[in-house]
Amino acid sequence: MLEQLLIFTRGGLILWSCKELGNALKGSPIDTLIRSCLLEERSGAASYNYDAPGASYSLKWIFHNDLGLVFVAVYQRILHLLYVDDLLAAVKREFSQVYDPTRTVYRDFDEVFKQLKIEAEARAEELKKSYSNPVVVNGNRKNQVTWKGDGSEGKRNGTGGGGGGGLKNDGDGKNGVKSESDRDGDRFVVANGNNNYGSNLKSNGGNGNGNVSVNGKDNDSLNNGAFDVNRLQKKVRNKGGNGKKTDTGVTKAEPKKLVKKNRVWDDKPKETKLDFTDHVDVDRDADVDRKVDYLAKEQGESMMDKDEVFSSDSEDEEEEEGDDAGKNSNKVDAKKKGWFSSMFQSIAGKANLEKSDLEPALKALKDRLMTKNVAEEIAEKLCESVAASLEGKKLASFTRISSTVHTAMEEALVRILTPRRSIDILRDVHAAKEQRKPYVVVFVGVNGVGKSTNLAKVAYWLQQHNVNVMMAACDTFRSGAVEQLRTHARRLQIPIFEKGYEKDPAVVAKEAIQEASRNGSDVVLVDTAGRMQDNEPLMRALSKLIYLNNPDLVLFVGEALVGNDAVDQLSKFNQKLADLATSPTPRLIDGILLTKFDTIDDKVGAALSMVYISGAPVMFVGCGQSYTDLKKLNVKSIVKTLLK
Repeated sequence: MLEQLLIFTRGGLILWSCKELGNALKGSPIDTLIRSCLLEERSGAASYNYDAPGASYSLKWIFHNDLGLVFVAVYQRILHLLYVDDLLAAVKREFSQVYDPTRTVYRDFDEVFKQLKIEAEARAEELKKSYSNPVVVNGNRKNQVTWKGDGSEGKRNGTGGGGGGGLKNDGDGKNGVKSESDRDGDRFVVANGNNNYGSNLKSNGGNGNGNVSVNGKDNDSLNNGAFDVNRLQKKVRNKGGNGKKTDTGVTKAEPKKLVKKNRVWDDKPKETKLDFTDHVDVDRDADVDRKVDYLAKEQGESMMDKDEVFSSDSEDEEEEEGDDAGKNSNKVDAKKKGWFSSMFQSIAGKANLEKSDLEPALKALKDRLMTKNVAEEIAEKLCESVAASLEGKKLASFTRISSTVHTAMEEALVRILTPRRSIDILRDVHAAKEQRKPYVVVFVGVNGVGKSTNLAKVAYWLQQHNVNVMMAACDTFRSGAVEQLRTHARRLQIPIFEKGYEKDPAVVAKEAIQEASRNGSDVVLVDTAGRMQDNEPLMRALSKLIYLNNPDLVLFVGEALVGNDAVDQLSKFNQKLADLATSPTPRLIDGILLTKFDTIDDKVGAALSMVYISGAPVMFVGCGQSYTDLKKLNVKSIVKTLLK
């Protein structure tokens, strides 16, 4: 049963809802659909599932992009209603005829909807009946299929018997097309007679129990258009094994062996001091002040506090490449329509954009995103979402389809990458300080992505803003992890809480937070062991740490080098944290720290993949080896790089 049908504008104004249905929906499926699907460029999906206590809904929707309307149907997931898509299309067609931008109430549409619903249900019943008669399979003989009919002989001249249900040839080259007058037999259309089903098919008049010869050919002659395994194996044998080339006229010259040249060292004097750590503990307070001043002079200001300025060269290059892409995508259309037709269309504008018009430009954009290291699944969903937002829209005058698609994709990427909540950590730290409790940040991620190094960068940035920081060495699994963090702490002159190895990291983190409350630390940065997303024991330990300590921020540290693996890592991390949590409201990943951003050139797609799959914003970007190499994500720069 249909639970609700709603019509609203893209601005959120509800124009009409079915009062006849009027069922009280459990939870807020419409709001969740808008927040989790439509606003996050997932509108290209076929449906959306919403689970509420005591109910499970499926939601389907359709857009009228020219009028800016959204039509949403809600029904119980267990029912699998067949008429929903047909009903939405009919409601869209009828409502667009009576829509007036100045009206906000459409009470007269109730009667129209009743009639549309009755017609859609009737068509669904007819469709269900049409698939109710199955193909009869003879169980005595393997792969032998029998069709019920009056038994026309199925000759090549197509002059078979009357309007029965047997196979017939119309004489025009289309084999096995069923007669329209067949109402008591099967309703299946048989492909042409070149296919081999593994047994001889011959028509038998009368009872339909014999073999059928399609196109008058035997089984041996049915291999003309079929996939021949023996022929393929023969080709493979010819290519591999003893399939050597006999063409001896062309001989390739053997590549010369490259000999490594001796390294020539310059005449610069050797560094006298590689270890900058001072181990003198005399006059500790004065020594700490001297070290902080020295470190600030040596390292400089953190790049988190610097505003980046980008030149307009990338914009010019983007426009030039956009023109080239537009020319390439319009070559096929220009051949079909001719020069005058395409010129007239660009001047007068196209009535409504169709999916076929958008496909060339979207395919070019998808390929471009994938070359920038965007996961294939994400690129596909983005293109589907952009197509859904443009289909049916009127193309403005003097505007190319490629530029319209490019603009829509750019707006979609900006919406995805722009955080929907505040990511100002300093403000949150001061708010926690007023409540007299430390602000706790937990760094999680897979092995070798740079959690400890970037934890030290975050600590240095917080130090520059006069925030008292304490490190917690909760990586009690990897050898050398505690010593690595201890070195960073000594270098930055930050207190560190450690309990050694083979301890429960959740308990170590809890004791570290208690110690921070006693000594007045403002922030506790918790380092955890690297773990693969499929390692359930370690994921269970991480879930316990998060549940027991309830940190203010769970930061996922990921490499900017990954492509498709970013989707797997983040989705499984979130899934494991949700599955293994003991509370009804599990804590998931709150933010992302992208590392090694200086090594990827223009392959910045991992940022888009991670944000899209998790919904969490990119809060930090690591771009070097020193403590100052930590940046904010520049959304406009990332979008321009993705589309360049």
